[in-house]
Amino acid sequence: MLEQLLIALALMLIIEGILPMASPMRWRKMFEQLLRLEDGQIRFFGLCSALAGLILLLCVS
Repeated sequence: MLEQLLIALALMLIIEGILPMASPMRWRKMFEQLLRLEDGQIRFFGLCSALAGLILLLCVS
């Protein structure tokens, strides 16, 4: 189980690193827009992301 968790973490880091590596200016602009959002909006996007991940996990397993 620990090995699978580490594989999932590694894949997440690879995916998260693709945009800043491929297009740093676009990543910077996206990050600046994120900083302008209210806390509630950021929480909503976090909730949607977590729910999408949970649904995907349930579909795969």
